[in-house]
Amino acid sequence: MRHPSDAAPPLDGLVISRYETSEPDYQVTEPLFVLMAQGGKRLYFDRGVIDYGTGDCLVVAASMPLTGHFIDASPQSPALDVGLRLSASRIAALLPQLQRDVTERSHFGVSVGTHAADVQLIDAVLRMLRLLDDPVDATVLAPLIEREILWRLLRGPLGHSVAQIGLADSVLNHVSDAIAHIRHNFAAPVSIRELAQVAGMGVSTFHRHFRRLTGLSPLQFQKSLQLQKARSLLVAEGSVTEVAHSVGYSSPTQFNREYRRRFGMPPGRDIAQLRSRAIV
Repeated sequence: MRHPSDAAPPLDGLVISRYETSEPDYQVTEPLFVLMAQGGKRLYFDRGVIDYGTGDCLVVAASMPLTGHFIDASPQSPALDVGLRLSASRIAALLPQLQRDVTERSHFGVSVGTHAADVQLIDAVLRMLRLLDDPVDATVLAPLIEREILWRLLRGPLGHSVAQIGLADSVLNHVSDAIAHIRHNFAAPVSIRELAQVAGMGVSTFHRHFRRLTGLSPLQFQKSLQLQKARSLLVAEGSVTEVAHSVGYSSPTQFNREYRRRFGMPPGRDIAQLRSRAIV
């Protein structure tokens, strides 16, 4: 509670968040581990819904757009969570130490999953948080505790998914290369064949793995990025027509239609509500 979510990360890779509303949240998430300390959250996918609450952890193994909202969060009872960005190189350093073969290519895990955190994992996260009050200790001990957290995740129920982050030649990493390509070129037309070449796969194989990992087709993924970027630009006083063109839409009518489908209301009304909440 003493470390605001809008401050610079207190420790490398550590994210501390406090949410006081249950408004829908749209974001592109990098590989991430999150432990929910208070409250709960619901995430929406084409494949269904994931709920996680106090004492549960979330693992996101690939860069992807996520939609969700916190459950019953309020200023009196905020949702609190602590996250750790998952480093591919640090995970890779631990893989040779595993006794079981979580690295087998034919068994790559889901890109987003949750499970109840065990006592050892919670204890490691708690010790990491306590370092925030002792910067001298943090310099030496934070990397060691991060290593322990990664180890607990690798040995946990989602170990296959976490391991894929550290495998340079894993299916997840090949698809992640294509995701990075879309993110850097989200406003330009991108063909499935071009993305498959970036991922080093055949077109049908790439399309199957992409949907399995993200829950979206490559085109749906790109449109999600375009609309999220458009929303942030509109909040910053851009006009609807100019913003639509800047994120890759040639038709303002199509942009308005897809924006409303994604965010539940037309751009003008949605942005007016966002700005009024920000002023309050």
